Amino acid sequence: MVRFFVSPEEMQPDFMSLTGENAQHAKVLRLKNGEEVLVCDGQGGESLCAISDVNDGQISLVVRHQQQSVTEAKVKVSIYMAFPKGDKLEHVIQKATELGAFEIVAFPSARCVSRPDEKSLRKKLDRWQKIAQSAAEQSGRGVIPKVVALPSYAEALKHAAQADKAILFYENEQAVTLKMSLQAGEFQSISLLSGPEGGLEAVEVEKAREAGFDICTLGKRILRCETAPLCALSAVMYHTGEF
Repeated sequence: MVRFFVSPEEMQPDFMSLTGENAQHAKVLRLKNGEEVLVCDGQGGESLCAISDVNDGQISLVVRHQQQSVTEAKVKVSIYMAFPKGDKLEHVIQKATELGAFEIVAFPSARCVSRPDEKSLRKKLDRWQKIAQSAAEQSGRGVIPKVVALPSYAEALKHAAQADKAILFYENEQAVTLKMSLQAGEFQSISLLSGPEGGLEAVEVEKAREAGFDICTLGKRILRCETAPLCALSAVMYHTGEF
């Protein structure tokens, strides 16, 4: 079923309209009167609707049923990724959204080559959020993950540590595995933090340890910076019964 995201303010109990890009998308799909669509507020609320009228620039809907999304993960998983080069973060945002991430947070670290300035970062954030929305629509999500950029590694640690469990992945860690960390206690929220192409510096890892993070390995092989967060996210989803 075709899914559209609107603002919470646009969600109404009886009648709604699709306008702007949503109306254009509906026109491209050649939706007709009587067809059913799912309208979501991006925060977990959904309305099953029937198209009642199709006009240029507006699609009128009759609300048949309202419900909470059943496609969201039980555990809120936040991905913290140091700024990578090129468009690697776009790939991570798209796939992390499909896999069920609650939010994706980018931040600078000591070895980051990419360091977008304030102006370019605003443009990137707009694009990144649209990528998350498109992936949420495609994958049947009821929530659009927030894409956030923090100004420093210290801020990333501070925010990530607020989760019930916070994990940092380090290629030089050998003793503690992700499986071991996940089995050590229950959690309803989890932060997964990984570094850029050159990895994190030892002093950055120690700062995370001091902030209460579990320092874990993702195995014997070195994963690319865009592979590590998706690998970890998939493992968490499997551990919590989503797969």
